[in-house]
Amino acid sequence: MAEKYHHGNSPAAWTAVVIVFVGVAIGSAFTVQAQPLGVLAGAVVALLGGVVGLLMRAMGLGQQEVPDPRHEEAAEPAGSAEPVVAVARAAEDEAGPEPRQAAVGG
Repeated sequence: MAEKYHHGNSPAAWTAVVIVFVGVAIGSAFTVQAQPLGVLAGAVVALLGGVVGLLMRAMGLGQQEVPDPRHEEAAEPAGSAEPVVAVARAAEDEAGPEPRQAAVGG
């Protein structure tokens, strides 16, 4: 999965994380000083970091979609699964229901 998601390694993600970190640092410093308005300011900066990250992603600076080669190989042509399911159901109807196994242990 690391090939597909790159662990959020993009300019938008890094910028958002740095801004949120600064906001948390501001809020923490003002918490120690017992200044509620400073804590609120830190929370606003942290929320602003999330907004900036989303805006940067919308501008194309976020993670790029990388196709997963495993899914391309396993992809079947459209409609090919239906006959397989129909044949399996027909075979089940002919054989009857599967017998139940007795529970072992107690």
